[in-house]
Amino acid sequence: MRDSRPQSLDTLFEDEAAVGKSPLQIIQQHAIALLKLNRAILSLLPAQLHPWCRVANYRKHILVLEAGNANWMTRLRYEVPVLLSTLRSEILPSLSSIDIRINPSLMVKRSNNAQDFARSSTTAPNNDNQNLPKRQLSHESAETLMVLAEHSPEKLKRKLERLAALAGEGTSTAKKKR
Repeated sequence: MRDSRPQSLDTLFEDEAAVGKSPLQIIQQHAIALLKLNRAILSLLPAQLHPWCRVANYRKHILVLEAGNANWMTRLRYEVPVLLSTLRSEILPSLSSIDIRINPSLMVKRSNNAQDFARSSTTAPNNDNQNLPKRQLSHESAETLMVLAEHSPEKLKRKLERLAALAGEGTSTAKKKR
């Protein structure tokens, strides 16, 4: 069971000579080991899996991998037998199993990067606002903002009035006027 009681920050920064290794040094070494392990595993996996999976942790002889969604997790499961035997023979002889978990934030982050890469490689560099749909503030919403501004503190009132003034204009054009 974990020790979840509050600890003094002094215990995290104790010097190495007094204690052997401080908790921060242990965490740093574990993070470096995971980064190296991640590079090794990505070199063993097919290139199409690289953006959608990564090493999450290695503890108690179990390697935990993350996949962006269930599709990539299934594809990664096909690679587990080969990955397990290769890792046991070359890098981690004590490895007992590989656990795969879904991490949706990995998918979101990577898909945004993939879209940016695809956009930049297929088109000439231009203003990103041209690709976004135009959004407009309705006159009814502007009236509601003005009523709200009447009962707001001065600083908020100015901002709400500026926002209400955008009614009928596309927000991308409003950004250019500033």
